[in-house]
Amino acid sequence: MRAVKYCLYREDPYFVAQGLSVDVSSFGKTRAEAAANFREAVELYFEGETNPDYIDISEVTVGEELIGA
Repeated sequence: MRAVKYCLYREDPYFVAQGLSVDVSSFGKTRAEAAANFREAVELYFEGETNPDYIDISEVTVGEELIGA
């Protein structure tokens, strides 16, 4: 078992679950659906892989900045 961290955000009309520990994302109509779809996508990502890319992240902070671009 691995703890796979992800960010969940709204991108109308869906919720998106974007992996931070693995390069996987998924979406759903609700937060719960997006999280469940993400879990399934990550399980498929790890399936059959002997050494898949995985980043062990210990702390997550979500921020927002205004950029004048």
